[in-house]
Amino acid sequence: MIEASFWEVYDDKSLKCKLCPHYCIIPESKHGRCLTRKNINQRLVLTNYGKVSSIALDPIEKKPLFHFFPGKMILSLGSFGCNMKCSYCQNYSISQKIAPTEDIDISYIVRLLEKLDDNIGIAFTYNEPFMWYEFIYDVVRSVKDKLPHKKVVLVTNGYVNQEPLEKLLPYIDSMNIDLKSFEDTFYQKICKASMKPVLDTIKMAYNKCHIEVTTLMVTNLNDSLCNIELIAKFLSDLDKNIPLHLTRYFPNYLLSNAPTSITLMGEAKKVAQKYLNYVYLGNVPTEDFNIYCPKCKSLVYNRIQRKSYLRDDLCPQCNFWIPLINK
Repeated sequence: MIEASFWEVYDDKSLKCKLCPHYCIIPESKHGRCLTRKNINQRLVLTNYGKVSSIALDPIEKKPLFHFFPGKMILSLGSFGCNMKCSYCQNYSISQKIAPTEDIDISYIVRLLEKLDDNIGIAFTYNEPFMWYEFIYDVVRSVKDKLPHKKVVLVTNGYVNQEPLEKLLPYIDSMNIDLKSFEDTFYQKICKASMKPVLDTIKMAYNKCHIEVTTLMVTNLNDSLCNIELIAKFLSDLDKNIPLHLTRYFPNYLLSNAPTSITLMGEAKKVAQKYLNYVYLGNVPTEDFNIYCPKCKSLVYNRIQRKSYLRDDLCPQCNFWIPLINK
């Protein structure tokens, strides 16, 4: 059994997990709320180390990351467990229960990455990657040691404590972080978490790697234009070039609200564009995913043709700098 990181003895029968802001108090033989840490004989041990529920070769845009190696593929891995309990979870079969898995070896992952010539690296996704923290930490150190040109991506809810985040960030090249709402009551009622730690993660990650942010607009819960405006303002205070993905919700898991209005999503995009240079709509088939110059509106990257028109990262028409990581 692999021992977890970031925990301490709470009393003679319980342990305190310090990985995320829940600070779970875990009695003997019980799990924390994420289902990935268990108290066995006064040691906090992992139930998901090296256990994979999902593996696929995905387009980087599926993460979604639109300004990070566009048009490339990335090896995607997931396990099980999550420290939020979102009632609309799209991956509840692996996030909210102990899902069927297969064991995978770190050396196998490295060999697989070596063979995938067109693959830019590895993404930890599907379930919450920070609940797979110790395995991810071991994997990324090995990948960066043996294959330093490969990139590491996290797709995360951002609900993690500062110390473990600081320890992992030097190995991370890009993150897509969910900002589920700008109302703490939404986090408390719908996700069983809190908002501030997520905002702290976004701020810290922004200073260390490329980030993009996703908000799933859930009908009648977090889809108000005021909420979207607050999210856009917060991000623009960091950098107006941070891409924001506003994604359409569909009924799933415990929630049966109607799918998000596409008309409302279009209005939300216009509101967010008052503050941010790059706003995209997800789960909307008619959406244009190309990249346009914020200044002159010229096409600078055609996503279907996988063709860039940039010249030294500048718009060919007006010389406006376009943040697009592709090397």
